[in-house]
Amino acid sequence: MKQYLILIITTIVFFASCGEAEKSQSLDEKKSSLTSLKKERADLDHKIKALEQEIEKIEPSAPKARKLVTTDTVVVEDFKRYIDIQGSVESGDAVFASAEIGGRITSMDIEEGDYVKSGSLVAVLDVQTVKNQIIELEKSLELATDIFKRQERLWNQEIGSEVQFLQAKNNKERIEKSLESVQFQLTKANVYAPLSGYAETIFLKKGELAGPGAPIIEIINTNTVKIVADVPETLLGKVKKGEYVEIEFPALQDKRKGRVSLIGRSIDSANRTFKVEVDMANTGNKLKPNLLSIMKINDLTVEQSIAIPLELVQQEISGKDYVFVVGSGADGAVAEKKYVKTGPTFEDQIVIEEGLQSGDQIIVDGARGLSSDELIKIQ
Repeated sequence: MKQYLILIITTIVFFASCGEAEKSQSLDEKKSSLTSLKKERADLDHKIKALEQEIEKIEPSAPKARKLVTTDTVVVEDFKRYIDIQGSVESGDAVFASAEIGGRITSMDIEEGDYVKSGSLVAVLDVQTVKNQIIELEKSLELATDIFKRQERLWNQEIGSEVQFLQAKNNKERIEKSLESVQFQLTKANVYAPLSGYAETIFLKKGELAGPGAPIIEIINTNTVKIVADVPETLLGKVKKGEYVEIEFPALQDKRKGRVSLIGRSIDSANRTFKVEVDMANTGNKLKPNLLSIMKINDLTVEQSIAIPLELVQQEISGKDYVFVVGSGADGAVAEKKYVKTGPTFEDQIVIEEGLQSGDQIIVDGARGLSSDELIKIQ
């Protein structure tokens, strides 16, 4: 070791003397001096390396520390981005059971929530007024018939005028038609269910007066429902009739798929949206009308792309994005920094347009705080 220090000092003195004599040296002398110095430096490097090896044998150095990491394999697949559109559940069939004539409700045994079969009796109306009209018309018809027969006999005997005969005939036929019409109204005393379903809302109760066309109860069929959403016009070309979309129901923590059954033919000028409906089976009747739903519409698809978790992409002060992958070094696996060009994102995924290839081992856990070429150990 002492000889080694003497050699270094000698070299330094030599360099100093060369600097002083540099001005007086010729070009050939300078080249000769450079060759000599390079040889001496090579000899020094050789001696230094030999000493390091001898020291390593006597006192081995501790193994270099490695950082524990986990990795994942980069794969190529289709990347899809979705936009959430708020919608609501509507009953597939919803109708009103209404009275066709006016009258007081004398009988109605249905309550809200009851199941009603199509054609079953919903309510019975008091039609006493109609019955009274029928009695009056029947009496009038008797008189009109008697007068007509008398006029007919006189007419057959060529007694009386033709006008009197025609007036008697017309009066009789008019009352007959009126009686027929009122008798038909009598059949409307019973109100029947137009379809099978559940009594959702009862508007009138027993003892209340029902008017012509006024709804008595609302009947809904929830075996099938439709999801209705107002979609921004910017997505007009992204939604197609017949395709499947995913529907989420936050209140039920449920996700289902349904087929688009209707796309609105006009744009709402107030909010620049168009209507989209999705038919869906309602197994178990869990989906209730007006239930909040989220319709997920695919607005972007990047085929055969590489997408990785967004948190794995880091950024230098210069603004360049990079990730760490597993590389190989002289002492084993190392963290290799790769610069990447990023693309669109969705939820926690980001598309890598350049910088990664299928099969690369990207570092997942432990990527933060790594430095380039740092030794790693894969868990």
